[in-house]
Parts: sequence; structure tokens; C-alpha cells
Amino acid sequence: MQFHCNLNLHHLLKTVSGFGTVLHICAQRSSSLLLLVGRRPALGVWAELERIITEGRDTTPDELLSAVMTAVLKDVGVTPDKLGDTIVLLMISIISPVGNVLQPGAGAVMARIAQFLSGFPETVPVYTVNRQCSSGLQALFNVAGGIRNGFYDLGLACGVESMSLRSVGNPGDLSSRLMDSEKARECLIPMGAAQAQKQGLFVQEIVPVTTKFVEENGTERTITVTKDDGIRPGTTMEGLAKLRAAFKDNGSTTAGNASQVSDGAAAVLMGRRYAVEALGLPVIGILRGGAVVGVPPDVMGIGPAYAIPAALERAGLTVNDVDVFEINEAFASQAVYCVEKLGIPMEKVNPNGGAIALGHPLGCTGARQVVTLLNELKRRGKRGIGVVSMCIGTGMGAAAVFEYPGP
Repeated sequence: MQFHCNLNLHHLLKTVSGFGTVLHICAQRSSSLLLLVGRRPALGVWAELERIITEGRDTTPDELLSAVMTAVLKDVGVTPDKLGDTIVLLMISIISPVGNVLQPGAGAVMARIAQFLSGFPETVPVYTVNRQCSSGLQALFNVAGGIRNGFYDLGLACGVESMSLRSVGNPGDLSSRLMDSEKARECLIPMGAAQAQKQGLFVQEIVPVTTKFVEENGTERTITVTKDDGIRPGTTMEGLAKLRAAFKDNGSTTAGNASQVSDGAAAVLMGRRYAVEALGLPVIGILRGGAVVGVPPDVMGIGPAYAIPAALERAGLTVNDVDVFEINEAFASQAVYCVEKLGIPMEKVNPNGGAIALGHPLGCTGARQVVTLLNELKRRGKRGIGVVSMCIGTGMGAAAVFEYPGP
């Protein structure tokens, strides 16, 4: 079976050569797309666990997003005010696309507020992008496109989601003609590490977030969240086997082998090589290629099985060339299918756990995966290749190929 492939970055190419090949050639030139740093807060159900008492409201996505925006710039020693000066002095501009799925108004107001909370000057623009589960990765693709086209030289690709404050089960206003099309109906089909955490492997990528918490007895205290709270070290096979099926009586998908409801944010700073060198910024990775493909909506989970080969082909690589795969675990069944279909050794897949343990905040996931991947490649201490991929509701898959250049 063949599926139509739509490469979002085709407009980046100045030749008819494969996308990955062009990026590989450009890696030694000043136009390379470099990833500088990526951070995220701990993932969890912030709206239920951490409450802001003074306002009587839950920890909101603009606060989570502001935390990672601030941390990324702090990591590379660039303040928002300095960025404003940089625009004038070095003719370098910056933009901040934000992946988001569930927020009202496409998250536009939330993203702009997060910018201002982070101290960005009003001259730095922002916009939001929604491609469901790949929104965070799509934000990164969009930054790459803008840099390649010369619109700007530095971009902050972000992803944020508060699934505890917004319901994924409400698709909004839809046409009454929905039931006339089988494919349209299928778009509404629901989607549903402990060791790595114990070893402190997430410390480098997590931004501590301080908020206020109310105990059951009404006592208020301030806490700083530093660890993903979805990880359950005490989980056993016997316990998982007792969970009932989620979608049908004889189904295999349960709450124990599907991604959980989580809130989170992530940000990745990207830039053109000459701009990065001019600012003296550190480099953690290079974008080698990417692809987005379409698959049947009723089996949307197979998306990575078709997106990964497309992205690797454009990067001039094969599955055997990849050291680490970060494949989003929307459900264990679809993730295992994709891994087995592509013949990927299991030891290369999600070495520090995936969305079943960490959580899957829709708009955040793509960016979070990139942050986790680049930190893992860096931790290995040598040049490495990594792939990020996820399935997308309504029948799509996305993938991107990254290189860690070495210490």
C-alpha cells in the first residue's frame, strides 16, 4: 500500500536534490540549521496538582511556556533585551512559533502573553501552529523554513499544552455533512522511565517551575516541580493485566499502555550558522531532514512507519545509521507496530522512556521529544544520529532527523 507524502520543508530547497542531502551539504557552510539548546518543565497534571492560590486558578499554559522560553535564553546567555539589540546590530531577527492544539483561539493570546511574561520585547513576533500531536515538531520545521528562506536568523520553536484544563474530546463546530464521508467520520476516532528518572537523566532538560499547592486539609505551601509526575515505578505486569480495555470490551488498549493526560511545554532555539557563530552560542544539534506523510485516518497510529523512511531518505540515511529513535507512544500497540515494521532494534527506541510513562501533552510533544533526543545523544559523548517521530490524529505521521556533532 502506498500513501501520499507531503514534505512541509520542500520550499526550503534551492535545488531538486533530496532535502536531507541538501542539509548535509550545507552542514559545512554558513547556512546550516543549528539547534542550540532545548528545555522543558516536568510533565504532569498541573491543573490538579499545583494550584495558584492567590488567583484561585490552575497553573496555566502561558506560565509553563514562559518558564521554558526564559530558561532557553538563559542557558545560552542571551536576554530578550539583548535580542532586541541584536536585531539592530547584527541584522539578526528572531521569531517564536508555538505548537498548541487545545487552547481557544488557536492559542494566539496565550503564546503572546507567555512571550511578555518572559521579558521579550514587543518587536519579537510570535504565532501558533496546530498539527495535532506533531505541533511542537511542526514549529521546529517552520523555524527551519523561515531561516532557509532568509526571513530571520534565529528562531525559538516551542510547544505547550494543558490537557487538564482543555478537553481533547471536543472537536468543536463541525459540518452536518460529516457523516457523508467515511474518511471525515474516521477523523473523530479517539486517540487516546522510572530508571532514567532515578539516574537523573532528565535533570539537564527540565526547567524547575515554582507554584503554590493546597493540601487536602486546606494548608497552602509553595513547591518547586522538578520531576515528571506520570512515571509510576511500582507498576507491575500483573497490575497492568487487571486494567479494563478503554475503547471496546475485547480491546487491548488500556490506561496502562496508552499515553496519559499531561500538561507540559518545551522550547528549542535554532539558528543559521553565521548568526550562531556571531553570537558565540553553543550548538547541540543539526537538523538533517524531515517529512510529514498522510495515512488512513482510522489507522493513524501507523504514521511513524511511513514518516521515518521518508525523512531518512531525504537525509541520505537508513534505519541502521540511526543511534536513537524517539517515537511517541500514543498507544503501545501503534508504537510497537511501527518499530517492528521498520525493523528497529528495541534498544534504540525511547531509551529513557516514552509518552506512556512521561505523558503526551499534544502541542508540546514534538518539541519535548527533540529536547530529550538531543540530550541523550550529547550524554553519549560522541557524534550521533537521532530521529523524532509521532503519529498524528486524522491520519498523518511526522519525523525529523537530527545530528549531534560531538563534543
